[in-house]
Amino acid sequence: MDTVHRFLFDDLDIRGSLVQLGPAWRALCAVRNYAPATRNLLGELAAVTTIIGCNLKAPGRVRFQLQGQGPVSLLVMDCDEQLRLRGMARSTPLHDATPHAAVSPAPSSNGLLNPSLDKTISAHDLLGDGQLLLTLQTAGAEPYQSLIPNDGDTMADIFEHYLTQSEQQPARLWLAADANNACGLFLQKLPDADLRDADGWNRIEQLAATVRPDELVLPPETLLTRLFGEENLHLFTSRTVTWHCPRDEEKIRNLLLTMGREEVAEIIADTGEIAIADEICGHEYRFGPEIIDELFPPARLLH
Repeated sequence: MDTVHRFLFDDLDIRGSLVQLGPAWRALCAVRNYAPATRNLLGELAAVTTIIGCNLKAPGRVRFQLQGQGPVSLLVMDCDEQLRLRGMARSTPLHDATPHAAVSPAPSSNGLLNPSLDKTISAHDLLGDGQLLLTLQTAGAEPYQSLIPNDGDTMADIFEHYLTQSEQQPARLWLAADANNACGLFLQKLPDADLRDADGWNRIEQLAATVRPDELVLPPETLLTRLFGEENLHLFTSRTVTWHCPRDEEKIRNLLLTMGREEVAEIIADTGEIAIADEICGHEYRFGPEIIDELFPPARLLH
């Protein structure tokens, strides 16, 4: 697990990726206490962000931020060229207390099933109306940002719309996540696909649509053979994905330096300490009164 497997249908000019996250996904969630529906939606975002990060055309970092007016108000996930992931979700306490939710068994929906209500909870139900913000940062360039509506009932719908719009080529996604795994299958039709085989994209799309969420954790060779056994498929060497969110106290100390001695001292005088939460990584930094003289040494008396 924790791998991305890219593949190509040599005879059809169709490409794809299979991402399977296990330990990295569990590490990302370990410092949280997400409700199952929130967790699963974040897992689907982790899977699709990894797929897009794996296909970056230049070294850099891609970040997706989904904001909405629903119970889940914010989802953030980013991935760099080394496939190092970090991310977080923000949801209302009322939503966090809702009954257990799990990945829907219906592969066409990619939704979440709440057994107590016996109905599918879609990404739109959780996010409400909102928008998807893409930020792409590459070395030596200004950050590129793109803002699009959260169009679609599922995370797959939202990103299929984004990918088709941004790359001008049809794309399909199948996503699933639970407490242990976050997985995704991606297909994209390339410019010469219809010249190679006029029915190729339709055929591959229909075969992929038969995948079940539980099959997405199968070994890549097993899954791809099961889905596309009659096709000429080339599977490339896999790449490893990691969760990367180390503590960075030096960064926080530099932040306090920019605030200045007076403001830092005032906060400590009011509360007895400074507490700063790194929400995206789940770390908390606490500093007592001693930090004032550490950061801002008293001027030495002149003799």
